[in-house]
Amino acid sequence: MKGAGIIIRKELKRVFSDRKLVFSLFILPAILMIGIYSLMGNLIKSMESDITEHISEVYVVNADDGFKQTAKNFKYEEGANVHYLTDSEYAAQKADLEEKMLNADIQLIAVFDKGFESTVSAYTKAGDAIPQVNVYYNSAENYSTQAYSVFSGLLSDYRTNLLAQRLGDLEQLNVFTQNDQLIVKEAKANNRFISMMLPYLITMLLFAGAMSVGVDAIAGEKERGTLASMLLSPVSRDAIVVGKLVSMAILSSLSAIVYAVSMIVAMSVMGSTMGDLAANGFGNVSFGPTQCLMLLAIMLVMVYLYVAIIGLLAVLAKDVKTASTYISPVYIVVIIAGMLTMFNSGKAIPTARYAIPIYGNALAIADLCSNELTSVNFLASIGGTLILAIIITFAVGRAFNSEKIMFNA
Repeated sequence: MKGAGIIIRKELKRVFSDRKLVFSLFILPAILMIGIYSLMGNLIKSMESDITEHISEVYVVNADDGFKQTAKNFKYEEGANVHYLTDSEYAAQKADLEEKMLNADIQLIAVFDKGFESTVSAYTKAGDAIPQVNVYYNSAENYSTQAYSVFSGLLSDYRTNLLAQRLGDLEQLNVFTQNDQLIVKEAKANNRFISMMLPYLITMLLFAGAMSVGVDAIAGEKERGTLASMLLSPVSRDAIVVGKLVSMAILSSLSAIVYAVSMIVAMSVMGSTMGDLAANGFGNVSFGPTQCLMLLAIMLVMVYLYVAIIGLLAVLAKDVKTASTYISPVYIVVIIAGMLTMFNSGKAIPTARYAIPIYGNALAIADLCSNELTSVNFLASIGGTLILAIIITFAVGRAFNSEKIMFNA
């Protein structure tokens, strides 16, 4: 297989001697990925801070002194400009206030029944009148939703105070207390978002990297006529197949490593920039040596499969445009396979599914993020993909030995 070595060196030299190609394949993806996810983390954190720190415009109608005192104790006016209105004042301004809420100029309107506290105090038996508080807010506006959340907390305190006035001792309402204790795998809880996104992105981006390398390496040379010259050289066609696929696999593997490292760094940076929000599934992903080797092995067999598929379609195509047309449906299948892991209901997944190429690899990567990947499932995901890749490799070899296919006869 000396000829294969020559082909491999030729292909690698072609790529690494082109600075623009090196930058677009290995440097630009890392810059974009880390930059985009860092920006996303900062923007999300900034948005959450802006919402919580915003001073809301709130209108309260028919508020009694008890409510005003509760609002003072709650320090409600530190985060809201509260405008107290009488029933007649609200009636005169109602249409204007509702228009302002639609335009996001005000965030909340609370209307107490007239004589609210008097009605509460007059309650003695079932069937007596129970007063209402009508709260109006705009669920399409973040500021308004936040104002509603804070005001609900204020109303809860107000309700407690009124109950204390009615009953005296609130302890008699507590039949029992509830103490919640979480039993959860920390890695799974902290990395929910990463476990959902990382498999999808890796399966998709690996294919994109292999596609950018493979189409030109075979279909491009076929279109330019350089592949025909190579076939007429004393190098065996099997050596050419091996050389082409191995060189494509090397380049795609390097691209895969760049993507994987960039993704892990980007997710970690995103989680760290989001502060407290990281607890909601954006936690820093941390892989040990064994997990890193497992991830690398999964990506390498995926790259091998992608290279074999792209190589076969590129051989069957007459030119780059046709090859891209052939590859597009496969790309869609790859994207769908990666997306399927986002909608896992939590049920135990049969080992047989891990043997499904691409989909099984995505499942394995998701389990890897939450430290739940077993040796059996890992081997199944590797084995299923490897078997299909070997079968397609033999098909590529047969296609190279077909004069009709190689010379577009």
